[in-house]
Amino acid sequence: MDISIDNDAMQLRQAMDHIPQGIAVFDPDLRLLMSNQRYAELLALPAWLGVPGTPLLEICLFVGQRGDFGPGDPLQLANKRVVTLTGSAQTVSQRMGNAGQMLEFYTACLPDGGLTISLSDVTARAEAERALAQVNQSLEARVSERTAALTRVNAELEQARAKADAANHDKTRFLAAASHDLLQPLNAARLYTSTLIERAKSTGLGDLAHSIEASLTAVEDIMSALLDMSRIDSGALRPAPAPVRVRDLLKKIEVEFGPMARERGVQLVVVPTKATVIADRMLVGRILQNLASNAIKYTAPGGRVLVGARRRGSRVRLDVIDSGIGFNKDQHKLVFAEFARLERGARMAQGLGLGLSIVQRLVAALGLTLELDSVEGRGSRFSLILAAARGAQGSNEPDQPEREVIFGLLDLRILCVDNERTILEAMQGLLSNWGCDVRIARSLKDIDRGRLIEGWSPDLVLMDYHLDQTSGLDAIEWLRHNVGGHLPAALVTADRSPAVRALAEERGIAVVTKPVKPAALRATISGLAGQSGRGAKTQAG
Repeated sequence: MDISIDNDAMQLRQAMDHIPQGIAVFDPDLRLLMSNQRYAELLALPAWLGVPGTPLLEICLFVGQRGDFGPGDPLQLANKRVVTLTGSAQTVSQRMGNAGQMLEFYTACLPDGGLTISLSDVTARAEAERALAQVNQSLEARVSERTAALTRVNAELEQARAKADAANHDKTRFLAAASHDLLQPLNAARLYTSTLIERAKSTGLGDLAHSIEASLTAVEDIMSALLDMSRIDSGALRPAPAPVRVRDLLKKIEVEFGPMARERGVQLVVVPTKATVIADRMLVGRILQNLASNAIKYTAPGGRVLVGARRRGSRVRLDVIDSGIGFNKDQHKLVFAEFARLERGARMAQGLGLGLSIVQRLVAALGLTLELDSVEGRGSRFSLILAAARGAQGSNEPDQPEREVIFGLLDLRILCVDNERTILEAMQGLLSNWGCDVRIARSLKDIDRGRLIEGWSPDLVLMDYHLDQTSGLDAIEWLRHNVGGHLPAALVTADRSPAVRALAEERGIAVVTKPVKPAALRATISGLAGQSGRGAKTQAG
C-alpha cells in the first residue's frame, strides 16, 4: 500500500470534518464511499450507518423508520426519498430533521454514475424567510385594509359630493323659483310707486313716494345679487361669446342709470364708440351695471362718473371712472369681499356689499381681466379688458351721444298680458298716466273671449313670459299672426335665464326684466314705437 495515498485520504477526511456542511459520497451502486462527521450529526445517524459500503437505501430506511419522512410505510418512503435524491443530475430539496431543524439537501450525479450529497442546517434562514413572509402577509393585509378604507372614504366623499351637488342644484332651482314669485309682487309695487311718484310731484307725498321707491330698489338689488351669486356658484351660467357693439352696452347704462345719477346730483357721461368686442352680452352688461351702480352710489353730489371704451391693440378696455371716495391699495381685496363695505362707503349708500363680489365672480367665470386703480378721496377706475372683434366694422353713421329719452304724453295703443292681475293693474295705471290707450289680459283666452283686438289694433304688446296656458313667446307669435307680423313686442319677465333672452332675440323680441324700471320701460317703448311707425310726443333728456 502507498503510504502517501493513505496520508492524502486522511488529510482529505480531516478537511471534510471541518466543513460546516454534511457531505457524503456514494459509488455507482449507491453505496457509501465516505462521509464527514457533520453528515452523521445533521442526520443523527448511528456510527454503523457511517461505515463505507452502507447502501443509501439502508440509510433512508433508518431515517424513515424513525419518522423523519412522516407517516406511511417506511420502505416505500425510503424508496421515494432515494428517487428524489437521484431523480436528476442535480437536485435541491428541504425537509424537517429529527431535532426539528430545517435541512437542505443538494445532490449531484458524478461522471462515473456515483452520487454526492451535501446538506446544511438552514433553520435560521427558513425562520427569517418565514418571518419575512409573515411581514409581507401582514403588509399586504394592511395595504388591503388601507385600500378598502380609502375606497370606502372615496365612496363616502363621492356620495357627499353628489349630495352637495344635488343640494346646490336644489338651492339654485329654489332661488330661481322663489325669486320669480317674489319679483312678481315687487314688480307690481314698483309700477304702483312709479305712478304714485308722477302723480305726487306737486304734493307733499312726493318725498314719501321716493322713499318707498328707494326701499323697493334696495330689495330688488339684494334679490338680484343673491340670484346672480347662486347661478355663478352652481355653474348655471354658460357664457355665449359673440360680437357685441360696445355702444349698445353703453346706451343701456345711460338709459338705466341716468335717472339715478340725476337724482343723486352726479354727472353721468357716456362716451360714444364704434368698437365691437367678443363677449357675452348679458354677463358683460351685468358687470358694467354693477360697476356703474357702485360708481354713482359712492360719488358725492357734484361729482362725475364716466363710462367709455379705449382701443388697446387687439383689446378693448371698458372703463368706469368716478370722482368718488376711492380707497387705498390695502383695501383692494376688501372691496371685492362678500358683505364687506368700507366705513365711509357704508355711510354714503345702503347695500350688502355684494356688487363687486359678483363682478369678480363674473369676471372669473368669463375668463376676463379686471383692472383697478383707485386713490383714496379722489376716485377710482375699474377697467374690463375684452377681445376686439376681428374684421368688425363700425357704423358708417357719425357717432352721436346716446341720450336717455324722457317721455311726456304718449299716443300709443298698448296691449299688456300678464297672469298676475296686480301687475296688470299697476302697468295699466303707469301707462295710462303716460297717455297710452291700454288694454290688459291675463291670457290668450281672455283676449279671444273679450274680443280685445276687434276694431282695435295695438301699436305694441308687453307680454309676460310665464303664462298659464302657454309661453309669452308663443303668445306673441299668435298675436302677430292675428294682428300682423310687424307687431312690435317686448317680453316683460322675471326669468333672467340666458336661454329665454336668446329665444326672444331670435324672434326679434325685446326683453325687459322685472321688477320693471320706469326708465328702461320708457326706452323700450320708445324703440318699439319707432318700429311700429307711431310717433310719441317726447322730449330729449
